[in-house]
Amino acid sequence: MASGKPASGEDSLIARYFRPLATDPGAFRLDDDAAALKPDGSDIVVTTDAIVEGVHFLPDDPPDAVARKALRVNLSDLAAKGATPAGFVLTLALRSADEAWLKPFAAALGEDAAQFACPLLGGDTVSTPGPLMVSVTAFGRVPPGRMVHRSGAKPGERVMVTGTIGDAALGLAILRGGKVHAAASDKAVREALIGRYRVPQPRVAMAEIVRGHASAAMDVSDGLAGDLTKLCGVSGVSAVIDLVSIPRSDSAQDLVSRGVVGLETLIAGGDDYEILCTLPEDRVEAFAQDANRVGVAVSSIGTIIAGSAVPKFIDGQGREITLDRRSYSHF
Repeated sequence: MASGKPASGEDSLIARYFRPLATDPGAFRLDDDAAALKPDGSDIVVTTDAIVEGVHFLPDDPPDAVARKALRVNLSDLAAKGATPAGFVLTLALRSADEAWLKPFAAALGEDAAQFACPLLGGDTVSTPGPLMVSVTAFGRVPPGRMVHRSGAKPGERVMVTGTIGDAALGLAILRGGKVHAAASDKAVREALIGRYRVPQPRVAMAEIVRGHASAAMDVSDGLAGDLTKLCGVSGVSAVIDLVSIPRSDSAQDLVSRGVVGLETLIAGGDDYEILCTLPEDRVEAFAQDANRVGVAVSSIGTIIAGSAVPKFIDGQGREITLDRRSYSHF
């Protein structure tokens, strides 16, 4: 996202909308070809996610929501690794330099960058004839050797998850119309569920807590069932999950109770951006207390077991349910 001389249309766009976000000295006001992160003895954790119009957000989603989602999905990854944000770079592919879209996009991105102490360091802006695309690469810091991996889960450990599961999938279903939209007739309920889809709440406050207690962790982005399967596969274990224990919002529970959606919709839907982790039994109480201290609800939903089978999901009558799908697929 370097700006040179003479000024081009891209340079003007950068100077107007994004230079004010580049508050870290290592960004060099976006006047150079690269940025510099000052070393402080920490390991640098790097994660990247792109969001694409029509795949990760809808064409009529507000630009401020698109900006927040683009950054926050990456912050969610950092939190699950036990890393605190250090900065990010942005690649933005636009059909046109539309001020009515760019102004609220940049304003929201700047607000989130300040809120989460994750300044813009640089990036690129390009033109595209295709769908709009926003790609963020975020950098975080952890003490040396302390990043929490997907591997590390061991038999006998508890499976924990933050927040509630499935609200974002319901929000997307509402935006697409159909039976969920019709059944969620209360305006406040609809807006809350849509908000969970459009604007994730990354558990940044949990980074140090995850680092201090978890043996394995990842964020829930493609569906709880599928992401747990990934974590177990990397760790070489399996799990037994109690469906009743999976945390659900009152709105989600209402839709399930009325038969509008099944539990599979909640646990296989994407965009939750909660933290899924495993803990030794003797760490669970301290983990819950620390999470409560930073205002994040956590739930114990099952147990890690030995074996290589896909995780089992058990209903309230003790019966294993068969899932037709476990996660959202990008392809």
